[in-house]
Amino acid sequence: MKRRTFVRAAALGALGSGLLRPRSAGAASIAARGRSDPRALIMDAMGELRPIYEPPLVREMLASGMDAITVTLCDPKPIGAEALELAVDGLTLYDRYLAAHPDLFVKAATVADVDDARRSGRLAVFYLYQNSEQFGGDLDRVDLFYHLGVRSSQITYNDANRAGWGCRAEEPDEGLTDFGRSLVERMNAVGMLVDLSHAGERTMADTIAHSRTPVINSHTGCDAVHPHIRNMSDANMRATAERGGIVGVCQLRPFLTEKKRDNLHAYFDHIAHAVNVCGVEHVAIGSDRDHRVIEMTPEYEAELRAEEGSQVQSSELPYFIDELNGPSRMEVVWDGVVGLGYSEDDVEKIMGRNLYRLYAEVLG
Repeated sequence: MKRRTFVRAAALGALGSGLLRPRSAGAASIAARGRSDPRALIMDAMGELRPIYEPPLVREMLASGMDAITVTLCDPKPIGAEALELAVDGLTLYDRYLAAHPDLFVKAATVADVDDARRSGRLAVFYLYQNSEQFGGDLDRVDLFYHLGVRSSQITYNDANRAGWGCRAEEPDEGLTDFGRSLVERMNAVGMLVDLSHAGERTMADTIAHSRTPVINSHTGCDAVHPHIRNMSDANMRATAERGGIVGVCQLRPFLTEKKRDNLHAYFDHIAHAVNVCGVEHVAIGSDRDHRVIEMTPEYEAELRAEEGSQVQSSELPYFIDELNGPSRMEVVWDGVVGLGYSEDDVEKIMGRNLYRLYAEVLG
């Protein structure tokens, strides 16, 4: 089913409320080519936009209906001075990349930038760090990076740090530390979104409870559907929702299923479960995937290993689901969410409006 007809009534209602605005004539060609209705908002809570992406690939992402994406600025694994250096370098690199293509991108800080991008047929890009190491022990760096355009940060990335425990930490998860609580408070104060991704379960629970503003797990699976160390428990999903937050369901195959083929259904099983646990107002798309069409060649595996090191296990490859491999996958996602039987309004919430609402509340 194509969104062009499916969303018309809901989109017109949203336009009437002022939440969503029609794109410019430059984006109308999306619908003219049989793509999705350009009034339907689509946002990715955490996906890949690599500075090596050439304009034709980005235009394919836009043609699939993508309006906004939150991207990771740098490798989250380094610690100490190296983490700070990479954080600054990554931010500078993305600033230059977006500025080099003003016809394709809007550097986003608030939902007004999403509206601006949609009107002009461009992609709104929000900045994320997948660790808090770049802050060191200096909370003033939260303010610094906020003023440079960073709008969200994870508390941890897999291992323990001064703020809390990651999901792969060798020692038992003791939850949010004193510094972690101060970090959450400062992020709340400046309007930076707190991201639970890669945290341990107790650290997640403490962060949800301590934050004065809603939090997000931008890219995860449901542990109750497919047990995995990176996935989120029903208890923490429910707590996130009860405090107004969002759970973004990822597309990384090992988090979703052991099946390596004929497995698209598994992704939608996780979305359906998240909706059942959290309520439809608290689920979003957080792909955590490359937008290139990936072929499992030795060269690509070498690229992965160069980026991820020992985290790459040959037995877990491929990371992608075949139908979600490439720049047009949001069309597949839309049709699959429709196939779960949700109303027009609920499909639009999952695909973008929930995330828009959260960003409006936390980022402005």
